[in-house]
Amino acid sequence: MDFPPRCNLARDKENQVCKLRKSLYGLKQSPRAWFGRFTESMKNFGYIQSNAYHTSFFKRDGRRLTALIVYVDDIVVTGNDTGEQLKLQKYLSQEFEMKDLGDLKYFLRIEVARSITGIFLSQRKYVLDLLTETGMLGYKHVDTFIKINHKLCEDMDQEPTNKEQYQRLVGMLIYLAHRRPDIAYAVSVVSQFIHSPCVSHRNTVDRILRYLKSAPGKGLTFSKNRDLEVVGYTDADWAGSVTDRRSTSGYFTFVGGNLVT
Repeated sequence: MDFPPRCNLARDKENQVCKLRKSLYGLKQSPRAWFGRFTESMKNFGYIQSNAYHTSFFKRDGRRLTALIVYVDDIVVTGNDTGEQLKLQKYLSQEFEMKDLGDLKYFLRIEVARSITGIFLSQRKYVLDLLTETGMLGYKHVDTFIKINHKLCEDMDQEPTNKEQYQRLVGMLIYLAHRRPDIAYAVSVVSQFIHSPCVSHRNTVDRILRYLKSAPGKGLTFSKNRDLEVVGYTDADWAGSVTDRRSTSGYFTFVGGNLVT
């Protein structure tokens, strides 16, 4: 290494080193050091770190709540306490170099649209990019994401397909299913065969992609409701798996009429 410019250290001395006092981009320990510094600052400002999601921080004042989530170096702040949000932004700007990008519109490939009735989340660009990458954009769309009474199973006699490509596609569909609950069941079926996928499994994945083409902009709407009633539903088939006769269960939960899980 060369000494930094304008360094006044005697360069004729042997075995001299520079002590790194600030983690820089490119160093393996820099993300951990930055997040440790960020966590310490949030706690000093009165926020509590979530035990379930360590990148989430909360501050409650009576009925008012402010929440913050950080992903790498992107931060989202929300809540019903506008004054506290402004104080938090000012505090973080003093502690770190930050830029306010305004209302949330795009985060982790999730598109956010607002109206007087609520918030709409979708992944239209994500779907179109996925269709373009797989070459399915020119295919004809289908109305159903999986065949009724399908008999997919681990059949060793079938022709195998590209394992790495199959796993990558299923992983991308799993991430998409959080905003597209209509494909959640089909994605759960194809994800059961990621260790030994066959042509029939890949055909089902392609069918899901063709189904997505019919309406790439579908998503979830979170409406403004005064109540926060929690309602859940669950169901299961009976020994539906052809391979091991196990059952497949499913559930979904509403909070104030809005789907959250």
